[in-house]
Amino acid sequence: MSVPAPKPLAASEPAFSPLYQQIKALMMSSLQRAEWGPGEGIPSEIELAARFKVSQGTVRKAIDELAAENLLVRRQGKGTFVATHAEERVQFRFLRLMPDDGKVTPMARRLIDCKRQRAPAEIARALHLRASEPVIRVRRVLSSSKGVPVVLDDIWLPAHLFKGLTAQRLAEHRGPMYSMFEAEFGVRMIRAEEKIRAVAADVASAALLSVGAGAPLLSVERLSLTYGDKPVELRRGLYTTASHYYRNDLS
Repeated sequence: MSVPAPKPLAASEPAFSPLYQQIKALMMSSLQRAEWGPGEGIPSEIELAARFKVSQGTVRKAIDELAAENLLVRRQGKGTFVATHAEERVQFRFLRLMPDDGKVTPMARRLIDCKRQRAPAEIARALHLRASEPVIRVRRVLSSSKGVPVVLDDIWLPAHLFKGLTAQRLAEHRGPMYSMFEAEFGVRMIRAEEKIRAVAADVASAALLSVGAGAPLLSVERLSLTYGDKPVELRRGLYTTASHYYRNDLS
């Protein structure tokens, strides 16, 4: 496929973005078009430099940024690959709840419900949908390895992107939910925005999380976005923090 090289800037034109950022944007377009799919290798730096008519160093800098954003993964001696949620190193990068003992293990999942319905107004706005457009709502409880409920999730998904998603398919899937979305529906979450606040457990939530009504919980609302900053999931989680804490790395 022929891809135009970045247009050289005339001497009188202001440089609005560095050349490597322009190359990064072109590579993002290739990722968005699924020219390189999740888990697939991308062309070498030399090949990309020839394709875009820039230096290898410029391509390397663009790849470095994409790798830092978890969109690409470098593998020593093998090349650079499109990141996938199936990889262990990125499976749980959006789940920041850590056990106090430091032993991170996959949580057990109990599906409460998975149904198609019309989007409430606030959900439609968050997902950039039309009023009352159909969504799929998933409710589930995540429990620790000791069987203690830790997270109550309410997940809202645009129905047109997840046709055929059912409770049975969710129950049968053994890996992370995002790897299923990626592999079976072609939807890849590449970044997320979160709002966090402290709340008191209502009666229904308290029962599902095995805590007393009014117990302190951490409310985490996460909007997950795919390429082009398109919102594809709204997740509202209630977290118990009796034996877990919310951890984030700041830089």
